[in-house]
Amino acid sequence: MLEELEIKNLGPIEQAHVQFSSGMIAITGETGAGKSMLLNAMRLILGMNYSSSSQTDKEIWVQGIFSAQNQPIISELIQNAGIENDEDDELFLTRTISASSGRSRAVINGKSAPRSLMQDVAQHLVTIHGQADQLRIASATKQREFLDSIADNAQIRQEYTQVWERLQHLADTIDNLENNQAQTRERIVYLRESVERIASVDPHPQEDEQLKAKRSRIENAANIVQAVSVAAGSLDSSTTDSDMPGVVQLLNNAIDALSVRGVSDTFASSVERLESAREEISDVAFNLRVDDEDLDVNALDDINSRLHDLQELTKRFGTTIQDVLDWKEKAEFEIEDLDYSPEKIAKLQHEYDETLQHAYQLAQSLHESREVAAQEISSTVNAELANLAMPDASFSIHVQERQHDNSIQALDRFGVDNIEFMFTPFPNSGAMPMGKSASGGELSRLMLALELAAAAKNSKQNNTTFIFDEVDAGVGGKAAVELGARLAKLAQQSQVIVVTHLPQVAAFANTQLVVQKQSHNNTIQTKVHQLNEQERVHEIARMLDGSESQTSLKHAQQLLTESSLT
Repeated sequence: MLEELEIKNLGPIEQAHVQFSSGMIAITGETGAGKSMLLNAMRLILGMNYSSSSQTDKEIWVQGIFSAQNQPIISELIQNAGIENDEDDELFLTRTISASSGRSRAVINGKSAPRSLMQDVAQHLVTIHGQADQLRIASATKQREFLDSIADNAQIRQEYTQVWERLQHLADTIDNLENNQAQTRERIVYLRESVERIASVDPHPQEDEQLKAKRSRIENAANIVQAVSVAAGSLDSSTTDSDMPGVVQLLNNAIDALSVRGVSDTFASSVERLESAREEISDVAFNLRVDDEDLDVNALDDINSRLHDLQELTKRFGTTIQDVLDWKEKAEFEIEDLDYSPEKIAKLQHEYDETLQHAYQLAQSLHESREVAAQEISSTVNAELANLAMPDASFSIHVQERQHDNSIQALDRFGVDNIEFMFTPFPNSGAMPMGKSASGGELSRLMLALELAAAAKNSKQNNTTFIFDEVDAGVGGKAAVELGARLAKLAQQSQVIVVTHLPQVAAFANTQLVVQKQSHNNTIQTKVHQLNEQERVHEIARMLDGSESQTSLKHAQQLLTESSLT
């Protein structure tokens, strides 16, 4: 729901801050006062194009604040873009237009964002039904989406999409196997030879690093032996032929000297510590040995040969031995996928036939759900049109199943249907696509009827703001009252903002905003003001006959009193 709209330097609006309530909001004002600027501001924060012909010498700034509670799709969209959610589930959409270049900048929750993201977010927040905006419903994609939202067939569509994607994969695989067998054979031969080469070498993770370390020890064997011998002899001379006493021998001498009677009692703890040190050093000296394998100079040839084989593998299949092993595993899977044998193709063809049959079964279920929804919606819309000053008009939804011979050509990602919304403005005129057969006002009222029909079927509109412009074109009298009542009915489930010049429509609003031109410092500025109850009476009176006479004021009060759905 739209909570606030703030505008700076947009057309005649120098500055405006408008707060919106729930329910129905009517925007009124004299012709040329600038009501269209409010819609332009909305289009800006919804990521729509901006006409540079409206450029001023000041930066344009527009911000809308929306309540985004219970909108998981919006949360996912902005979080995937690295934008944080507001703690109060408020969504700030901001757009600025440079005064010098006319280039725009989109901001979501204080963070710059692509305009495409703003558009993606906006389509889940606001639906504008104006002469230019609602022509989008004329596209086959939008019509299908609208019908499916009513048909409540999301589970079937999800299952169908999965089957369709599997069907496409199978078709591509079979085509590749049949049309590229020569290249496939060459690829399989290469993969098999490579796998066999890796298997014959049989490398182990980090084996090359271990061999290099072992080779280094052998190549430094002489230095290692000498260093170990000196260290061992220095610790314990009994391990060498040296005449010089080692640490162990010196400790023995110290222990013997302190063990003399009369001395040992005084230095008993010192003797224990020396004995402990002697045992520790003796153990170190005993373990200072060189493995015979590390001294085997003859093993160098075998090590170098093995390293050569391993290096050949890492040059061809990866930087490390683990990379080589990973490549081998992937190659084995690819060989299985590329198997071009007749048996393999026959097996895939059988799976393809079964998947195609399943896809048609699901497509038929989709078709049936759409046909039922199309009949219900058409009936409801036609009943609404009679109350919207179009008693002789009619609406229908054509759900045409494409002719097929159970081949994949008739299917697409959404099933087997061609869907078209048709509108007949008057009897015997012939049904035509709704975007080509309805005027701006008729199209707005037709869209209102569609939204009312949708609201009767599901609650998807609960979080949506609807904006209607020109919905009252060519309407008056009793039909205007019915139009206001229908807008108020839709506002029971959704926020509805309507730009209107009809007092009968404005009277049904929960909130009324007036757009007025005011003179300030020899300039004309546009202001937006929310009316209180007494001000509404005067504005409705002005809308009735252009004056505020006692008669028109009384009529306005009566109209406001009677304009209620209860």
